[in-house]
Amino acid sequence: MSTTLADLNSCSRDDFVAALANVFEHSPWIAEQAAMKRPFSGLNHLFTAMKAAVDRAPPELHLALIKAHPDLADKTQRAAGLTAESNAEQNSVGLDRLSDAEYEAFERVNNAYRSKFGVPYIVCVRRHTRDSILRDFERRLPNDAKTETQKSIEEIGRIAALRLDQLVTADDRLQVAGRLSTHVLDTHSGKPAAGIAIELVELSELGASRVVTRAVTNSDGRTDQPLIGGRPVPIGRYELTFAVGDYFAGRQVPLSDPPFLDRIPLRFSVSEPEGHLHVPLLVTPWSYATYRGS
Repeated sequence: MSTTLADLNSCSRDDFVAALANVFEHSPWIAEQAAMKRPFSGLNHLFTAMKAAVDRAPPELHLALIKAHPDLADKTQRAAGLTAESNAEQNSVGLDRLSDAEYEAFERVNNAYRSKFGVPYIVCVRRHTRDSILRDFERRLPNDAKTETQKSIEEIGRIAALRLDQLVTADDRLQVAGRLSTHVLDTHSGKPAAGIAIELVELSELGASRVVTRAVTNSDGRTDQPLIGGRPVPIGRYELTFAVGDYFAGRQVPLSDPPFLDRIPLRFSVSEPEGHLHVPLLVTPWSYATYRGS
């Protein structure tokens, strides 16, 4: 349930803590310390106060904060019940729908990480795909304990920022969202291509690829809404497919039978979840081009 910053500024200390208790997983002490810094001028001011409480906490509280988080894709923990926030976050990246090979991979790296560090591996899953989480696991396993503690606290901050941004309505927003967009230009006729069906798919190495969204270009050759917007654009590999054969046939452009270009797939990767990635298509019945826009 969302709340407003004005309500948080004026409510009782207990209500403030209750509203924000799980912004940092199972750690209401952070909200308790932030409550003493009211009133807040904006959401960024509030998050800075909560983050400062974490930064000045002693090592034992950092360890407790890290241990409060669940393992990723752990069937036993999911059966026992995750917090609503953790459940939604893991589901958003498809960790509730893993293939057998993906479950085995997550179990292997979870066990290796816990065996070395004695704590759960923590990453802000809303910024990742399943493939990129597994790659991040492998990159971080060689780290020492001090480095991993710092990295875990950093990821916890990212998780908390996304939770807070979703939970509290204010005049300002936290910088937690990215955008993925496209634009199709019909260079045969020299105008934007309207009515092209588009499909965006998240690719996976070990499991099933999944459709992120489907859309149709408008009169400006763009989609009415970003392909991904209002949230991080997860790090990973994608395929964006354009149904150009139907488009040119519908405009009675002379085509071969079957058409030389029917469906054009563009494969690309995302590395900056909070950035703006623009993937345009310049197309004729016989050629196409693309580039990395922003």
